Amino acid sequence: MKVAIVEGDGIGKEVIPEAVAVFDYFNETYGWNFEKVPVEVGFGRWERTGVTMTDSDISLLKTCDAVLFGAVTTSSHPSYKSVLLRIRKELDFYANIRPIRPIKGIYKLLQIKDRKEEDVDIVIVRENTEGLYSGIEEIGDVRSTTLRVITKSASRRIAKHACGLAGGRKNKLTAVHKSNALKSDILFLESCRKVAEEEGVVFSDKLVDIFAYDLVMSPSKYDVVVTTNLFGDILSDLGAALLGSIGLAPSANIGDNRAFFEPVHGSAPDIAGRGIANPIAAILSLQMMFEWMGKKREAALISEAVEKAVEDGIVTPDLGGGYTTKEVGDYILSRIRLSDAASFCLEESL
Repeated sequence: MKVAIVEGDGIGKEVIPEAVAVFDYFNETYGWNFEKVPVEVGFGRWERTGVTMTDSDISLLKTCDAVLFGAVTTSSHPSYKSVLLRIRKELDFYANIRPIRPIKGIYKLLQIKDRKEEDVDIVIVRENTEGLYSGIEEIGDVRSTTLRVITKSASRRIAKHACGLAGGRKNKLTAVHKSNALKSDILFLESCRKVAEEEGVVFSDKLVDIFAYDLVMSPSKYDVVVTTNLFGDILSDLGAALLGSIGLAPSANIGDNRAFFEPVHGSAPDIAGRGIANPIAAILSLQMMFEWMGKKREAALISEAVEKAVEDGIVTPDLGGGYTTKEVGDYILSRIRLSDAASFCLEESL
């Protein structure tokens, strides 16, 4: 198996090495022999060469089974082409999966008393290839337009993926839309409704503005949520507030044959190079990669180690701590090593 490692820009270059250290531990300890494939893309490369990525980079990514991705800085310059949009489209990563589930102990650490962690467990499933991120645009001095594309095939495909996730949870699906104002959303809504009916999943829908309010005020009302590209982008970032920090939010981009994993946060140039970026979202993105690979034991060890870091207060400044990116990463890896050794000894004794 081949895993592309893309650090990207800004804090991506700081948090991805911490996730890679965890990956290396399992890869070496268990003899997986996964090949790491470094790929450079992003703003830094564009500044040097005038291109964010090449056709050869896309071809290289297509040879990999999974991608572990940091973050890229996006420029408003007309010649700057979005790295993420191109990767998602050309590798057909059609399903963006963003879990909104607080780490055990995080509300105690942050002294959040008006909400319980167990009341927040949502998965936002975002259609990842069309909508307002279609890339079909006309930019002018007086008038600029972006074409919002909604197709039946993409809507049914994302709805089916969301129903698959719902079937392993509470069997409930909520479609979020704005069909009262955006008539293109009628196709999305009705496609989701029909697929849920076919799959035997309990279906409901919400207008995006009402859902945004509910997400903050009454998150326990929702389980699996499916929505269009732009709405999913915004709502999942809003949902990160329920986690305590966007530095705790992982995500996956799923295709039929390969997948792409990245922290939700951006490249954060304002803190890049200071060693204070939170590596937990990147490490939890690795956990999602392991889950996708079927390596549930290893994923569970990561989850337990992250919980232990939160419990012990080994966290970065965004969570009120005083530890560096590397110190948090090193601590999480040390807890994984301890737990792994303990479970191995227990298995041997049995």
